[in-house]
Amino acid sequence: MRDLLNELCALNGVSGDEGAVRDFIRAQAEPYADSIRTDALGNLIVFKKGKKSTGNRLLLAAHMDEVGLIITRATEDGFLKFDFVGGVDRRVALGKPVVLGPKKKIPGVIGMKAIHMLSREDMKKVPKTEALYIDIGASSREEAEEMAEPGAYGSFVCEGEPLGSDFFKAKAIDDRVGCAVMLKLLQEELPLDVTFAFTAQEEVGTRGAFAAAFSVTPEVALVLETTTAADSPAVEEHRKVCAPGKGPVISYMDGGTIYDRGLFEDLRRLAEDNGIPWQTKEYLAGGNDARTIQRTKAGVRVAAVSAAVRYLHAPASVGSFADFENMLKLTRLFLADQATK
Repeated sequence: MRDLLNELCALNGVSGDEGAVRDFIRAQAEPYADSIRTDALGNLIVFKKGKKSTGNRLLLAAHMDEVGLIITRATEDGFLKFDFVGGVDRRVALGKPVVLGPKKKIPGVIGMKAIHMLSREDMKKVPKTEALYIDIGASSREEAEEMAEPGAYGSFVCEGEPLGSDFFKAKAIDDRVGCAVMLKLLQEELPLDVTFAFTAQEEVGTRGAFAAAFSVTPEVALVLETTTAADSPAVEEHRKVCAPGKGPVISYMDGGTIYDRGLFEDLRRLAEDNGIPWQTKEYLAGGNDARTIQRTKAGVRVAAVSAAVRYLHAPASVGSFADFENMLKLTRLFLADQATK
């Protein structure tokens, strides 16, 4: 799965501009799918028959989009002003390389007033978005707009690579790892019918999941995600949430969802019976597509299996290959268990 994940993370797919990711996933999924479609919001919905005919009862979901930025205007001297798409950590944006546009791929760097020109008070503050700009080497508004007009999307630049023996550094691990797990499962013989929803616009309010779940109308949904690992030296023990390398995170609650207790217990039992390390969140925060899927029509029983990832919503994040593989193993076991229900 390492090579597949690296390919997925290298693709640019800011919320609302997931085309490159969707095209890649579609090409990978089509040989194994019984049906495949893209809806009006850009979700890719794939159905594959299994040994047991269960129709649309079970949905697996993972989002294709990543956080990034969008150009709002050019200044007279050729710099680009922008806004963030999704909850980007502004503390680490300064000086980061970006690439703009799906076709031209214009390189740029996020900048702001030079540090030696800041007041002592300004140095203590997280810079506001309006204080930032993108330098693309243009010298006039006209030149800048010719290179990247307002509305152009921007993605962070980060080459995926291993860290140590087990860790992986890349942009967009959130949530290309969930997409990778679903693609691997699509290549296998499944124990029951499964609908796979590769969703759009999760980072701006789980919008794609609403449309996907409404059209599929599942009874049970498993969301494959990442979640905040705060196991850094500066964080108090009770706020560290979870840690990469300790197994997939099985959630019972987060900032947006109270998960189905029966499904939580099923996942915990499957992990323990099969020697898969697992963890829960020790501090409740965050949310994902489950919060929207859960509320669809008459309601959906939801569960989530996540990889603990450091530095979410930053230009680079870090997770564990072992956790990613164990997510795949646990999801495979979950499908087999659901086929017995």
